[in-house]
Amino acid sequence: MVLQPPADRIVYALKYDGWEALGRFMGEALARLALPPDVEREATLVVPVATTPARLRQRGYNQAQVIARAYAAITGRRCVAVLERTRGSETQVSLQPADRIANVAGVFRVRADTPTSVDGAHLILVDDVLTTGATVLAAAGALRAAGARAITVLTFARALPGGE
Repeated sequence: MVLQPPADRIVYALKYDGWEALGRFMGEALARLALPPDVEREATLVVPVATTPARLRQRGYNQAQVIARAYAAITGRRCVAVLERTRGSETQVSLQPADRIANVAGVFRVRADTPTSVDGAHLILVDDVLTTGATVLAAAGALRAAGARAITVLTFARALPGGE
């Protein structure tokens, strides 16, 4: 799976070079997207995909949360970090699709201490890149298990197979 320029450089700089400000740019780009009327009307909560505590310490921020906060601020929604990772997972960069699914199976849950209920809510789930969809499917599964009624996924970039 390959990201095309300039998205590849933007995502890499956000994730690995410490350019946190790029996350705000990415959230602004997402805010310019036209969403279906039901999403615009119903979805009031924005949920970033959670990262591991180790990656959070290493980067100093969760890139999905930086994007989600900017998106929420611009669109008048509330960003709620209700997801947590129950365990670390291997980096997915070099994994094949089936391995990615297995790698993130069961790694997300809704935090027990969250003051925000997702029960019955239509949520906007935000991540930086969609490759096979394994990560957002696992995160969405945890949100559904906690009672979310609907989940709309927004990502800044989509990695394509074979560099297409």
